[in-house]
Amino acid sequence: MRLSLALLLVCSPLAAAQEAQPEGPRPDRVQISPGVVDAEVGQTLRFTATAYDANGGVIAARPTAWFAAPFDVGAADEEGLVTFFAPGELKVGAIVNGKPGWAMVRIKPQEVTAVVITPLGAPLVPGAAARLEAATFTKDGVPREGVLVTWKSESPSVATVDAAGVVTAVAAGRAAIRATSGQGSTTSVVTVAANTVPTLAIEPRLTRARTGDVVRFSARGGGRALPSVQWSVNGAGATIDPDGGFVAERPGTFLVTATYGTRVATSSVVVEPRNVQRALELVGRTPAEDFQTLEQWTFGDYLYATSALSGKLWVYDISHPSAPTKVDALSFDARILNDISVSSDGTIGVLSREGASNRKNGIVFLDTSDPAHPKVLSEYTETVSGGVHSAYIDGHYVYLTDDATGSMRAIDFENPKAPKEIGRWELPRPDAKVFGSAELGQMTGGRYLHDVQVKDGLLYAGYWRDGLVILDVGNGIKGGSPTSPTLVSQIRFNYHELYGPGWLAGAHAVFRYKNYVFIGDEVFPAQFNLAARDVIPVKGIVHIVDVSDIEHPKKVGVYEVPEGGAHNMWVEDDVMYMGYYSAGARVVDVSGELRGDLYRQGREIAKLWTGDPKGFRPNAPFTWGAQPHKGLIYFNDINSGVWITRLAPAPAAPATTTAAR
Repeated sequence: MRLSLALLLVCSPLAAAQEAQPEGPRPDRVQISPGVVDAEVGQTLRFTATAYDANGGVIAARPTAWFAAPFDVGAADEEGLVTFFAPGELKVGAIVNGKPGWAMVRIKPQEVTAVVITPLGAPLVPGAAARLEAATFTKDGVPREGVLVTWKSESPSVATVDAAGVVTAVAAGRAAIRATSGQGSTTSVVTVAANTVPTLAIEPRLTRARTGDVVRFSARGGGRALPSVQWSVNGAGATIDPDGGFVAERPGTFLVTATYGTRVATSSVVVEPRNVQRALELVGRTPAEDFQTLEQWTFGDYLYATSALSGKLWVYDISHPSAPTKVDALSFDARILNDISVSSDGTIGVLSREGASNRKNGIVFLDTSDPAHPKVLSEYTETVSGGVHSAYIDGHYVYLTDDATGSMRAIDFENPKAPKEIGRWELPRPDAKVFGSAELGQMTGGRYLHDVQVKDGLLYAGYWRDGLVILDVGNGIKGGSPTSPTLVSQIRFNYHELYGPGWLAGAHAVFRYKNYVFIGDEVFPAQFNLAARDVIPVKGIVHIVDVSDIEHPKKVGVYEVPEGGAHNMWVEDDVMYMGYYSAGARVVDVSGELRGDLYRQGREIAKLWTGDPKGFRPNAPFTWGAQPHKGLIYFNDINSGVWITRLAPAPAAPATTTAAR
């Protein structure tokens, strides 16, 4: 959750400038010019602010602050020069003698400049048809959905193509099929060969599955596999991909059809409900506190919890999970304590800080050898004083996010009393610019790093609007190391199209499990007040990305709870535990191959409403994350503390009976 930037760049400047003693008379209104304007991504415009008294007279005063929201769409410098990074709606504001004024900018999406066609896997035969898939991208590599793609066959005597990209083979030969969108254009060659297949058969002929199970169909003809078959499925609630992968969201019987030229074969799938639901039993809760709980870390018999706006780290004894006891608390100069984690041997803790009064944030190293009473060993602030949101421990290295520059830093704490930076990596963004001031803090607009995880020498980064970035930090695939991180691959999403204008939106949480990376989007209003007790609206889904081919990650599914917004997750033993903000605590079955919408497939195992009438925001869940520990699941909720739960045993299968003859 990038609360630090939202607060520093919108709430803090606004509040500070409004509360400061004005140098002159307070205006009746402040007019920003231009008031409403259209712009494009990458463009920079200058705005001016004019203050007026109650009689309409001009007050000779300069703005004390300029700002823009959402901060990931655009940013303003001290002179009112605003740069636009992403499409959407941007509010540009200035404060004159404590009075704010606003302007609205409508930022158009970038035009498509590149088209990529997924080629067919094998030749077609005369009479056969197959749909070509075309992906469209802007010059910054952002995918565009729903844009017009024009198709054309450059050899219609061999193969034709319709407006939907469906290619129909006519005669033996090769045909270049062209796809054009915006300024982008590309071709893919389709080969048409004679049909030597006398019959067509599908395997399996009849199968049973549960909702969410992926069934892989294949077709054979003339004693060989046929990879270029056209697949289809009847009925609503099920899909089949060009590779023959079938998945259903609803129970029922579905007819799968394979077509190869004039040959047709069918098969059936009987789909049953997944039936994975279990009860989530409440075991205990941390004592009620007058603060907002953020991150947590459980190890041994102890739980550490960080806080928003109180600057405290709380320590709880959870040896009796039904009655956790607070045993210690450490205070720090920080508006927000975010990440807390402990090394695998339980001796070193790492705490991240944001919003310190002396602007020295960074991370704190803790001696946790006595887990009930952690002690400060050292701090590291030298290159990350602008704030650290997330940190991940891997051996004697900690990989962290630098709020100010949007870069990843690698810190060696082999000597935890003298940690040192040994590596840095940031996503190249030519439009990234430094904004802010010495008084309010500076940041690099246009590049934001939100979360990191390291597994088997690969670092997975939630790079906000730039999606998922994978780095080699010791795996060897690209020769990377902690001192020299190296890019492996990246996959981006179009957050403007996903969530619409007016939202802070980007890739936040990342978690690698088996051959998948789960990426949670965090989506907040352009402006919000963390200190207020009003309910904060949220959105956000979980993208499921297959990284079997690590250099070519591919999105294969989603998990989307309609009434909430995604946040942190933990995946273990084929189960995903996560905090889904206003939708409470969620437990999801992620066994087997994953495709499609996990929510609609009935993969939810359990859920828990974490609202509390005595919570910081009464009766409103705001579940931040989850961690399984010693057979229990700990869900931390911003409004109501930590909920300790247990999954009830799965219900026994109904007994089968044999009727008497």
